[in-house]
Amino acid sequence: MFRKILIANRGEIAVRIARTARAMGIATVAVHSDADADAQHVLACDEAVRIGPAPVAESYLKAERILAAARDTGAEAIHPGYGFLSENPGFAEAVEAAGLVFIGPPASAIRAMGLKDASKRLMEDAGVPVTPGYHGDDQDPAFLAEQAARIGFPVLIKAAAGGGGKGMRRVDDPAQFAEALARAKSEAASSFGNETVLIEKYILNPRHIEVQVFADAHGNIVHLYERDCSAQRRHQKVIEEAPAPGMTPEVRAAMTRAATRAAEAVGYRGAGTVEFIVDGSGALRPDGFWFMEMNTRLQVEHPVTEAVTGLDLVEWQLRVAAGEPLPLAQDQIPLNGHAVEARIYAEDPARDFMPQTGRLSMLRFPGGARVDTGVAEGDTVTPHYDPMIAKVITAAPDRAGAFGQLADALAATEARGCVTNIAFLGALATDEDMLAGRIDTGLIARRIDPLTARPEAGALDLGIAAAAITGMMAPRQMTGWRAWGPGRSFVIMTAGDERLTVALTPEDGGLRAETPLGAVGFRLSPLGGTLWQVTSGEGTRRVHVHLADEVVTLASAGRRLTFARDNPLVSGSEDPGGGDHIAAPLPGLVKSVAVAPGDTVTAGQAVAVMEAMKMEHTLLAPRDGTVAEVAAKAGEQVAEGALLIALEPAS
Repeated sequence: MFRKILIANRGEIAVRIARTARAMGIATVAVHSDADADAQHVLACDEAVRIGPAPVAESYLKAERILAAARDTGAEAIHPGYGFLSENPGFAEAVEAAGLVFIGPPASAIRAMGLKDASKRLMEDAGVPVTPGYHGDDQDPAFLAEQAARIGFPVLIKAAAGGGGKGMRRVDDPAQFAEALARAKSEAASSFGNETVLIEKYILNPRHIEVQVFADAHGNIVHLYERDCSAQRRHQKVIEEAPAPGMTPEVRAAMTRAATRAAEAVGYRGAGTVEFIVDGSGALRPDGFWFMEMNTRLQVEHPVTEAVTGLDLVEWQLRVAAGEPLPLAQDQIPLNGHAVEARIYAEDPARDFMPQTGRLSMLRFPGGARVDTGVAEGDTVTPHYDPMIAKVITAAPDRAGAFGQLADALAATEARGCVTNIAFLGALATDEDMLAGRIDTGLIARRIDPLTARPEAGALDLGIAAAAITGMMAPRQMTGWRAWGPGRSFVIMTAGDERLTVALTPEDGGLRAETPLGAVGFRLSPLGGTLWQVTSGEGTRRVHVHLADEVVTLASAGRRLTFARDNPLVSGSEDPGGGDHIAAPLPGLVKSVAVAPGDTVTAGQAVAVMEAMKMEHTLLAPRDGTVAEVAAKAGEQVAEGALLIALEPAS
C-alpha cells in the first residue's frame, strides 16, 4: 500500500479522500491556489504545496506543477478526485511517465470514453444499447441541422467532451437549432477546449440512472448497483438516490450487465460510472434504457452507494491502484436500505439558480446525517470555483424514511453570508411527486414555481420568530410580569419587503402573540440543538430555529421562513437605475454583446452573454427602450454589479 499520496483537487472531494487515506495510515499532500491557501482541504492534509494563482487554468489545471509537487514531497501516487484533470488522459499518462501511480483508470480507457461521440460508437460495437443520434465528425452547422431533422425533434445538442450540463441544449423547434448550436459550441469550447458536439434524440420524460462499476488489474469487474440522478436542473444533478425507485430485478440485471460490458470493452480499472438515459413514461423496462456516457472517475454522488453497500469507494480505489484485487466478489456486495443526497450550493433558485459569492458568516450542519463539505464557517465562496457548499446524505431502511431524514437534516442546516438553495432543496425533498417516485429530468422545471415560492407565514410563525429575536424562547427567559398583570414585549420585524409588528405576552407558562395576522397562544419546548417543539391550538409541530445577529430562520420539513428585527435607523432605497441599467449579476467574463448605442430593444431581449462559474448566462433587457451606452465589450472581465449596458431613461 502507498505511504503517501497527493490529492490533485480541492474542496469537499479532497477532504473526503484525505479522510479515508488517514484511516488507512496513508499520508496526504494537498495542492492549492492562492485563493485556497487556508482552505479546508489544505487543513485536512499532512502537507500542502502552492501551485499558482486563483484561476484554475493557472493552478489546478497545471499538470506540470502538480507533478512537481508530488516529486518534491515524495508522494507515490496521485488521486485526481473529480473535475479538473481527473478525466484528462494526457495527465494520467504524465503521472505514469513520472514514475507515479495514477489512482484511476488507464489513459486508454479515459480517452475511449472521454469523447461522447466515439464512446457511443464503441458501445454500439460492444452490444450496449445506445440512444439514436449523430455521433460523427462532420461539424458543419447545416449538416448538423439536417441530422437533427433526420433524428426528429426534440433533439439534444451535447458537447462531445462535456459533462455537468455544460455545452448542452435541448431544441424543440428547427428554427431554434442554429442559435442553440452556436451557444452549445461556445460553451463547450470555453469549458472543455473542444467545440465538437453530437446530436441525440431527446427522450421525453427521461430518467437518469447510472451504475457504479469497479474493476481491478486482475480481470475482475463488478457493479455496486445503481443510482437515480433524475432530479436535475439545467442538466446538473440536485438530489441523487440509491437504489432507483421502481427498479425491478429484471431491469437491474439488464442495466448492470450492460454497464459491466461497457467497462470490459475499454479495459477499465478502478471506479467508474456508466450513465443511462431511461424511458420514464411508465414502469422501467429491460429494453427501455440507453447508454449516455461513462464517467471515468469517482462521482459527486458516490456517498449514496457507500450508504447502501456499507463500502468505502475511495478505499477501494486506493487498493485497486496499489495492485490489490477487488475486496469483494459480485455476490458478496450487499444492498441494504435506501440513501439520498442533496447538493447545497451558493446559488439563487429565484434567479434561475444564478451562482452566488460571499463569506459564510454562519454555517450549521445537522447531527445524525453525513455531511461532505470543503468549507467551514468564515470561509468565502469565490467566483473562481464551483459554488458547492456541501452534500447532505441520509439513509434509512426504506425510501420514505431516507427522504424524511433528508428533509429534517436540511431544516437543521443553516448557511448565511450568501444566498443558497437550502430552502429549495427542502421543498424538493418534500414534493409530492418526488416522494411518490414520479420523477424524471423535467420534474424541477415543471414544479419550479411551488419549489421556489416563499411559504406564507402565519400568526404562529410570527410569534415564534418574535420570541427568538426578543430572547423569550425558553420559559426562564419570559420576563415582563408586573403586579398588575403581565407586561408585553414589542418587536418590529421584516419579512422580505414587509414590515410587521408583533406583541408578546407571557401567558400560562407560554406566550401569546398579537400579530397583523391575528393572535395566537403557544408553548415552546427545547428538543436539543436548534430544534424546538411548538404546541398551540393548531396542534404540535417541530421547528428548527436558527438565530444570529437578530435574524431568525424557522425551518421545518420543506418550509423555511426568515425574519429580521427591523432597524429604524437603516432604510432601503430603490434601484437608482429604475430599470435603466443592465449590470453584471456576478463576477465573470463578457462573452458577447448583441447591441450598440442607439439600438431599440424590447423587454426580455437577449443583449449580452456572460460566463461565470463555468456557465454561460444570457442577460435580458429589463424593459422596452433604446440603448444609451454600452460600457463593456466582449472578452472583458467585470466585477459583480458592473454596468454593462444603459438604456435611455424611461419617459
